[in-house]
This record gives sequence, structure tokens and C-alpha cells, in this order.
Amino acid sequence: MKKIILSIMALATVSAAYAQFGGRGQGNPTVPSVTENVTEDFKPALNNQSGHQYPMVNSQRMVRAQISAPNATSVGLDIDGKIYSMTKNENGVWTGTSAPQDEGFHYYQLNIDGASVPDPGSLYYYGASRWGSGIEVPSGDQDFWQVKNVPQGSMNEVYYWSTVTQAMRHCYIYFPNEYYTNTTKKFPVLYLMHGMGENEHGWAEQGHTAQIMDNLIAEKKAVPFIIVIDCLDARAAQPAQPAAAPQGGQRQGGQRQGGFGGFGGFGMGGAFQDVLIKDIIPMVEKNYRVIADTEHRAMAGLSMGGMTTHSVTLANPTTFAYVGMFSGGTFNTGELENNADFKKTNKALFMSCGGKENMGVMEAAENLKKIGINATGYISEGTAHEWHTWRRSLYQFVQLCFK
Repeated sequence: MKKIILSIMALATVSAAYAQFGGRGQGNPTVPSVTENVTEDFKPALNNQSGHQYPMVNSQRMVRAQISAPNATSVGLDIDGKIYSMTKNENGVWTGTSAPQDEGFHYYQLNIDGASVPDPGSLYYYGASRWGSGIEVPSGDQDFWQVKNVPQGSMNEVYYWSTVTQAMRHCYIYFPNEYYTNTTKKFPVLYLMHGMGENEHGWAEQGHTAQIMDNLIAEKKAVPFIIVIDCLDARAAQPAQPAAAPQGGQRQGGQRQGGFGGFGGFGMGGAFQDVLIKDIIPMVEKNYRVIADTEHRAMAGLSMGGMTTHSVTLANPTTFAYVGMFSGGTFNTGELENNADFKKTNKALFMSCGGKENMGVMEAAENLKKIGINATGYISEGTAHEWHTWRRSLYQFVQLCFK
């Protein structure tokens, strides 16, 4: 029964993620561009490519896109699971406006004669399992992830060899400013995971992790620590298989096993737990100035990364002292009530979701407190299964860590 419940939760979370990702151009309903009751105070989006006026956002949180495509017969703005039809002027320039969007970050793209393509006006991000467009719909509290004149840490790209996958892998590692200015000090580490259809670029780009940390450290709301951002797609190397005997004059070749097996537990390829425990943590603790013990390790993730955090920390209850699940479901008392190792090791358990999601995080936290778990629930008001929910969640979670 427990596995069935977790599978249903996983499917619900992935479905919500796909709705948030949007921009697939297949199966999305086409609706008319919004033309009535539109406040004409549109401004270029915060994350446009340099010199581009479009896409734009107005005070009603409507998104307006524009592209020159004189030979196209139909163009649509594909965002939030809908394709808004765009209209062409005499110069072959198409313009269209969406309904109001939730505040925060949204993936989107343009649909031109049935082909889904990125908008050349926006910066590109990895989401919905491809590189494509993204737009920031301003929120009233976006100040916490802006670049400010405070001591700056750094987000570094790191390649390392995986003994599990037998291949080089890529991750990001955030170092606080003090890592460079205090060269004898060792630091705690948070291992931070992305969601379905995304990869390690997400927290470094869409999530604004470095800016959130730099600002919190400067305000003395968080202690300085390192953050490792890796990719959940990990497939264990398979031993070479002997060639099958020829049949009917033809040799039968092997078939590569791929897909998203085990995504709810140990990553998209099923081997992430082994990569984390056998490769990532040892690599970090060997090469960088970190405090290599349980009390100075944390793990957190969003959506599928939250579910993976749930599975990995339950399977390794004495490895991480701080655990965070952002829009990834909850822990329940049945899992932890008799788990002496987890209860002894855990210093803080954080569960969050958007106000437009229904994951029961507040009730779960209250129930876990009754069995002695230092649990915290958090709801991001007015947001759904999207990046502003997760930025807010990270902002809250890191203030609990390593204190």
C-alpha cells in the first residue's frame, strides 16, 4: 500500500510539473489571445536577452510575446498548458497576449506552424527535458534573490569521475565568500536536487541559489556553507554482454536500458543514490574544505528531487542531519516513529509546497512533532508547482541548517 501511495503522489507531482513546464505544443488547447481588459503597461521581462523588448509582462501578470515570421500561417504563445493564438500585422510581425500568470518563473515557447520553438527574445533554460524559453513574472518579494552589493560567493562548474556510471559527470558547487577569505575554515554541505525534466542547471540558473545564499549570509540569517547541485539522471554502468548466437543468418544485438526507471526513489536512471553516496560525497569531502560528518550534511530537493531526498535519507538515516522536501510530498509518522537512527540523527526536517498545491505539509509537520521530529511546514502563498515556490522554500530551509 505504501508503494502505491508513493507512486500516486509521484504521478500527481510529475503531472503538475508538466503543466507548469508547458511549452510542449502537443495536446495543449489553442485559445484566443487576450485582447479585452488589458492594462497597457507592459515592460520587458527581467530575463530577456540583451537588447530585446519582447517578451513583456504587465501589471496584471499577462505575458505578451512578439516575433517576426512573415511566411508563417499560424503562431501561438505556448505557456502554462495553453497556446494563445497570435495575430500578424502588415509587416509579418506576430503578437499575442496570455491570460494572467502566477507570479514567478515560467517555461514557455512559441508554436510556429505546428513546430514548438524557443522565443529568440528570452534567455534559455533547461526545463521540460529541453533547452527553451523562460519568463519571470514579477512578484512582490523577489528582492531576496536579486544580485546585491554584498560579499559574493561563486557558483562553480565541476566535472568528476563516477565509479557507478563509469563516466564523467557534471555538477555545480556554490562556495560562500568566506570560503576564499578564511582559507583555514571548513564548511558544512547541502546536497540540492532538481525536479523532473530538469537537471543541475536549474538551481544554479532558475533557482538563483548563489544570490539567495549571498544575501542571507550578509544579513546573518544563514551560516556560510557549501551547496552541491548535481543531476538526478544516473544510470549504472552495465557489464558487457556476450553476443547472442546468430539466428536465421542474423546476429541479435543487445538493447540499451533507458527511460526514467526508479525516478521516484533514486533518480531518473535509478542509480542516483549510489552516485551520491559512493561518488559525489567522497569527491566533495576529498577535494574541498568541508566538515565530513553527519551533523554537517544536508539534503534537499524540489518535486522529484524532494521524493528522491525522501527515499535516500530514509535508506541512509545516519548520513544527513538536515532534510528538505520542496513540493515533493511529505514524511509520515509511520515511516519515522520507529526509525531510531533517523530520529537520533535528524536536526531539522522541512516540507513545503505552493499555496495552489495540496500536499498536507503543515499537518504532516504537526504530526511529526508529536513523535519527536523537529519538523517544519511551509506554504508559498499564491504559487503553484514552479520555481518561485522553490526559491522561497530554499530561502526558508537554509535558515534552519547548521545552527
